[in-house]
Amino acid sequence: MSRGSSVLSGGAALADRPAASHSSFRPRPVPAARGRPRLYLIDGIRLAAALMVVLHHYVGTRRANEPGNAIWDRPVSEIVPTWFRVASFGWIGVEIFFVVSGFVICMSCWGRTPRQFFVSRVIRLYPAYWFGVLFTTGAVALFPGVWERLPVREVLLNLTMLQQGSGVPHVDVVYWTLWSELRFYLLFMVVVAMGLTYRRVVVFCCVWGAAAMLAPVSDFRLLVLVANPTGAWFFIAGLALYLMYRFGQDLLLWGILGMSFLMGQLELGERVAYEQVSSWRGAVLIYSVFLLVMVAVALGYTDRVRGRWLVTAGALTYPLYLLHYVAGTSLIARLRDAMDARLLVGVLVAGFLALSWAVHRWVERPVGRAVKRGLDAAALGRGREV
Repeated sequence: MSRGSSVLSGGAALADRPAASHSSFRPRPVPAARGRPRLYLIDGIRLAAALMVVLHHYVGTRRANEPGNAIWDRPVSEIVPTWFRVASFGWIGVEIFFVVSGFVICMSCWGRTPRQFFVSRVIRLYPAYWFGVLFTTGAVALFPGVWERLPVREVLLNLTMLQQGSGVPHVDVVYWTLWSELRFYLLFMVVVAMGLTYRRVVVFCCVWGAAAMLAPVSDFRLLVLVANPTGAWFFIAGLALYLMYRFGQDLLLWGILGMSFLMGQLELGERVAYEQVSSWRGAVLIYSVFLLVMVAVALGYTDRVRGRWLVTAGALTYPLYLLHYVAGTSLIARLRDAMDARLLVGVLVAGFLALSWAVHRWVERPVGRAVKRGLDAAALGRGREV
């Protein structure tokens, strides 16, 4: 069973507040942070990664390739062999999401208070997630046979997004990555509370990287939980890339990025062993190409990429991630004998993209605005920061 995907957070607009001085920390004078346009390419990368994961879940997982599996009833590699070979690497969209998340969270939090950071994460994550939990629960009830329906008490706990910390199964197994994202947010909030500067983010990367390196051999469960060694190096890569984007490249940032790549390729090997459908060399090649694209973004070579459609593409990513897997594979099991497999997958992808747009338009936006008004009113009513 695939461990799922995450895409998670945020738009790609650059905060316009200048950073605090850190000239004593770097060996050369640093120009003021440059104002730059919205990073449209980031939105496109996020949707591309989401589609990689969707195709992986539909036609590229180990479970879908087992004889007599509940999704296709026979190995998917026999039905669409070319698609299977390509989609078998789609799980790497998860790691791409983590890198992009590190970049975007650092960018969107620059100059914000902890309350603003907290509110932005709540309104970004929860409205679509609540819909996703209820939608997926309904899909399992309507189309049984592929996934087991959870007891009501466990579905209700899933609405908190904290189920993994309580040892409760996910309504949709792809939600495991939200647990990684939440731990990243909690750690990064410490730096946000101190005030984001080049120096503090670099120190955060180094301390977190050291903890992630030590955690697997420490036999200390709390350190493993906090340090999140399976995801840490990808988030750290995103943070280093954003510092390059904001302040320019230097040897220290290249060193952090290089270390994150070397440690990350080991984690990619772990994922290859878990997924059992792809190769380490192919995974590292795909990840390397992605990092080169992100370096181009960080160095400003993609600033001229424009397109309002890319903004829409980025907005679809999170709802698509939340909705596609359990409901989609349940529909495949029902329709696999009625339609050509390629057509069925294409129709499902198009349908879930349309549904994702509807959720963004009529759930994320209005519910997010309402939650933000409530949280802002609570903070003002108490006369203090949340």
